[in-house]
Amino acid sequence: RLTRDSVREREQLLHDGPGLIEAVDFLLASYDGEHPGRLVYSAGLTVYDLLALRWSHRYYNAQDFKLLAGQLTQEGLEGGFRYGDAQTDDARLVLRVIREAVADGATAINYTRAEELIRDGDSRVQGVRLHDRIGDRRAEVTAKVVINATGAWADKLHPHTGEAEKIRPLRGSHLIFPAWKLPVAQAVSFLHPLDQRPVFILPWEEVTLVGTTDEDHGDSLDEEPRITGQETAYLMAAVEARYPSLGVTLDDVLSTYAGVRPVISSGKADPSKESRDHIIWKEDGFITVTGGKLTTFRLIAEDVLNEVRCEIVDLPDFDFDTAIFDPVGELDPGSNMLSDAAARRLTGRYGSDADKLVAAAQVGELAEIAGTNILWAELRWAARSEGVVHLDDLLLRRVRLGLVAEEGGMAHLKKIRLICQQELGWDDGRWAEEAAAYEQLWERCYSLPSRSKIPDWHSWLENKDETAAVTVRK
Repeated sequence: RLTRDSVREREQLLHDGPGLIEAVDFLLASYDGEHPGRLVYSAGLTVYDLLALRWSHRYYNAQDFKLLAGQLTQEGLEGGFRYGDAQTDDARLVLRVIREAVADGATAINYTRAEELIRDGDSRVQGVRLHDRIGDRRAEVTAKVVINATGAWADKLHPHTGEAEKIRPLRGSHLIFPAWKLPVAQAVSFLHPLDQRPVFILPWEEVTLVGTTDEDHGDSLDEEPRITGQETAYLMAAVEARYPSLGVTLDDVLSTYAGVRPVISSGKADPSKESRDHIIWKEDGFITVTGGKLTTFRLIAEDVLNEVRCEIVDLPDFDFDTAIFDPVGELDPGSNMLSDAAARRLTGRYGSDADKLVAAAQVGELAEIAGTNILWAELRWAARSEGVVHLDDLLLRRVRLGLVAEEGGMAHLKKIRLICQQELGWDDGRWAEEAAAYEQLWERCYSLPSRSKIPDWHSWLENKDETAAVTVRK
């Protein structure tokens, strides 16, 4: 059911969000001795396509598959499939939803923590106590229904005490390489030689992304997640095993990043076996929703609204035929300095704000930042209009420069400083604090761990049949 919902929502997202959600071909390589084999893959992809109502997969023998993925090792290659899927910039998708919600009358508040539930005399939840962490102010907000959609933090706000936590936070970590060093024309997926988990290598935002791990996240959720040395070695082992001729090393890594998934716990020993479906539980006036996939966010919202309707009977019906995003026309003629690809990218990521972004650009700011497909004007617009409080908000969570540029974009800080001081009013002292804090955060959470903490994955590959899988899961 989750796969059915995901592929149908994916098709709708592709239709409604060009420039934000884009089609991408995946290659699924199959090697001798791996399980499942060709027949199982074929059956699965057939069901996948039938659910999406479009036929996109095809099998290629080893010789033909080599033409599609020439750098992939041929040793033991039996062949593989090509099938259609999609990709997005998840941060921009979320921001577009938020911006369009605000345009429709919602209020969005940044850097604010929900600290405690407010209850009436009958213990019914009627509001939340909030803490503004920037201005150190507190406020109480009341509502007919309170929805707890806090992801991996859902258990922290859930009112029942003494119960086992329902959420199993799982960390997924990634390596990012320059596209020239690890070139892939389309996404490639294969089973990791150590533990047979799927790994993917795909082109994303003009770089190459390698992921992902699936490990229990034991660190505090209030701290920025980061890749571990063990995970780094695990992903490097996958790259070396399947792309040995490229000679990829740790020195080639541009950046890293990690995220925490709010997965519903069922007690399985292997975190990869946990369901990715969402769950809703409630009491009077309080609804908690967590789990699920980014692709199905609209279906999750519909399920929540159906629960809200039990509390607010006159809630308007949800029109499921409405487009997911507000319609966007072509950019104004003044944007003719942009290529067609850049114009499509802006309208997809910024929606109706794209025209305003272009209009706000100063001389030369419709040019791409060297080595990326990001425009200087995106930094100015985000600083002006998208709730930026700190420099890492701008460079990591509004515009992805910190992930795709060398050294997190440190070489561009002089020009970024001018934009921030003009748009955010930062004086020299504030800029110095923000730049130092950003550099420290990037080094700690978005670069490689200390080399001394990264195990020797070469030995794992040499002894993979005996000890490697145990080592990876240690």
